Amino acid sequence: MAEQWGQSDGTLTEQWTRVRARLRNDAGEAAFNSWLKPLTLGDFNGGRLRVAVPTRFMRDWIDQNYGERLFELWAGENDAVKSVEIIVEPSQTVIQPAGAPPRQPLAQRIESEAAPQDSEATGGAVPGAGAESGIGDVRAFLDERFKFGHFVVGRSNELAHAAARRVGESKTVPFNPLFLYGGVGLGKTHLMHAIAWHIAEREPRRRVLYMSAEKFMYQFIRALRYRTIMDFKEQFRSVDVLMIDDIQFIAGKDSTQEEFFHTFNALVDQNRQIIVSADKSPSDLEGMEERLKSRLGCGLVADIHPTDYELRLGVLQAKAEQIGAEIPDKVMEFLSHKITSNIRELEGALNRIVAHATLVGRPVTLETTQDVLHDLLRANDRRVTIEEIQKRVAEHFNIRLADMHSARRARAVARPRQVAMYLAKQLTSRSLPEIGRKFGGRDHTTVMHAVRKVEELRSADAGFNEDVELLRRMLEI
Repeated sequence: MAEQWGQSDGTLTEQWTRVRARLRNDAGEAAFNSWLKPLTLGDFNGGRLRVAVPTRFMRDWIDQNYGERLFELWAGENDAVKSVEIIVEPSQTVIQPAGAPPRQPLAQRIESEAAPQDSEATGGAVPGAGAESGIGDVRAFLDERFKFGHFVVGRSNELAHAAARRVGESKTVPFNPLFLYGGVGLGKTHLMHAIAWHIAEREPRRRVLYMSAEKFMYQFIRALRYRTIMDFKEQFRSVDVLMIDDIQFIAGKDSTQEEFFHTFNALVDQNRQIIVSADKSPSDLEGMEERLKSRLGCGLVADIHPTDYELRLGVLQAKAEQIGAEIPDKVMEFLSHKITSNIRELEGALNRIVAHATLVGRPVTLETTQDVLHDLLRANDRRVTIEEIQKRVAEHFNIRLADMHSARRARAVARPRQVAMYLAKQLTSRSLPEIGRKFGGRDHTTVMHAVRKVEELRSADAGFNEDVELLRRMLEI
């Protein structure tokens, strides 16, 4: 092992001890424990000294940040050292923290810890990779329905669809990141799955990792708890394509945002593809660091607008054909006009009337459709957004829309704001905390106070009551 040293192995070990001590002093305790402590002494031949680390990602980081310093320290200890090479030895013994579960190989841990849950709630938490990684085929975790061939394109989603296809088909990185955003049930998850399907079928050796932001945070916290942060970093920074669904979930979670920020930068530096989805554009993500907003918005931002009538009708026709159901044209047109909230709800309505016809044995007609979907149709008839309420109330009372979110307490501003909160409670299904967040991040108790105050004023002031009733009728039309 100590060939050409002309000294004993004991001296070699002593020199390594001094080199490590100087590295600790240079890097600081935190960086040393995270990156440099796992270094072990290898062999020495022909003037070339080799030191080993357990992962390729760790090797690359040390080589980039401390490679020259490592050589300088060794050359200072022994002038026979002409070069220092950092190698990967995955079989190295890793000290297991007390109380931690037994360690599995990294690939097995990625697969077991990211096991898919409800795909809508978690974004699928789907790990996938090519043949080299041993993680498993991403196609085993993707929804068969969510392919490009099943996605109905209209004016509201044509940009997002075209961008997703370009990313799925390109062998290079056309734009980084691809940021898809839109409301609930408009097709973000469908496009995310479709990209993963396309890549897996065309280039199965590309390593793809797809999961929700919630699962990303869970794995990050787990890595901190069991001191496996290097495994975590290697998992996320060694993929070819990283797909994170519902990134808004990490808003306000500073440590997770910090880690995602560095993961994002590392992948971009390696020219790896990043795809992210959210319910708002990067600039509108509340509780997100400005530097992360900037990174998320530096690629292509593609929004998915609420659906129009033609798109909703096309989706229903495609869905009916897919499940082999014969639905009268009048029923399809009726549903397309009445259910305007999102595609998921529209497909759910179709499933309900098909199931009713199959189980009860009654044909699908306009009358049975209205009967089966009476609750859903009633909810859509009176559905209005908080943003619409704020805009209409601001116009009625001649105040700025920004005052709905401001901290101003002047009565000329506070009273219309209370009216808007009251109408939001009456005309939407949003919870009190959700309403409060839409009014500048106010607490739910503020909304409760506003509702009580408006109810009192309506009883005591006939003119005020007429104003509120007029606004309510205008919003319900």
